[in-house]
Amino acid sequence: MRPRPGRRRRSAAACGARVRCARPVRRCAWWSVRSSRSPHFTSTLTGELPRSLPTLFIPNVPFTLETFAIIAPYAAAMALVGLLESLMTAKLVDDVTDTPSGKTRESLGQGIANVLSGFFGGMGGCAMIGQTMINVKASGARTRISTFLAGVFLLVLVVALGDVVAVIPMAALVAVMIMVSVATFDWHSVNPRTLRAMPLGETVVMVATVVVVVLTHNLAIGVVIGVIAAMVVFARRVAHLATVERTVDLSAATPTARYTVTGELFFASSNDLTTQFAYADDPERIVIDLSQSHVWDASTVAALDAITTKYERRGKRVVIEGMNDASTRIHARLAGKLTGGH
Repeated sequence: MRPRPGRRRRSAAACGARVRCARPVRRCAWWSVRSSRSPHFTSTLTGELPRSLPTLFIPNVPFTLETFAIIAPYAAAMALVGLLESLMTAKLVDDVTDTPSGKTRESLGQGIANVLSGFFGGMGGCAMIGQTMINVKASGARTRISTFLAGVFLLVLVVALGDVVAVIPMAALVAVMIMVSVATFDWHSVNPRTLRAMPLGETVVMVATVVVVVLTHNLAIGVVIGVIAAMVVFARRVAHLATVERTVDLSAATPTARYTVTGELFFASSNDLTTQFAYADDPERIVIDLSQSHVWDASTVAALDAITTKYERRGKRVVIEGMNDASTRIHARLAGKLTGGH
């Protein structure tokens, strides 16, 4: 969606009406606060836009654990939300431009820039999905020059044209932000037909995130709840993809039961692993083939140790084979150290 001249004309008309109107309206450098205790009391706050470039200074705060305890929750929340929004924005830009981006480099650059901005009196920031999508899709931007120029234009507006920006009505900015939201929102994602086709778990994650943000008015809490819900849904889904197939060869010199394990083995899928073996009915030699699976964590190693222990108590021998290099390393490092039976 390309910006329409009509919208710009309406915004300019709103600014002109504000200048000519005798009745005060909320603007960028002025707003009123009405006390919740006394609705008749209203105080006017006048904000002053900067007129010069920021200077380097050291924050005048005590470097103590108490200061860290006060700042840490807000810093962690900003870092979490900022990183997630920047990574989501980078993915959207990659899809639109068909070019890959360095997510690690973007994250490091954002962190370093936010730390340095604090020494110049600035606020931490991150990539903005709405502004980026308008920049890429509507304006056709494809290089980093566009983002650099966006910062330059903002600097010029605030420092050189501060008096003009100060009189812009807040209503005009609200209208612009509403149109940005309408233009960048993925309306197809909330289409009833799309919701019916989507897996129930993904719909639950989306609804839970939105509900928590609306109830708490805190985006960081909503993001944390959404990430936790997504992790639970993913673990539950992947847990049922691991399968075990049993074959018995009684004609061999040593009768052997072979178990072929297929799928990803981690804490969720390995819980039921020990229940899929016929300990009493198997012959004296058991082979567990892991060539089609991967051992991810210590809980899987503990499950394999438990299986081996149960067979050994019955005088049977277990051979584990087919593990890839990563699985072999974690199994060799942890085998026999996680259960009390060894």
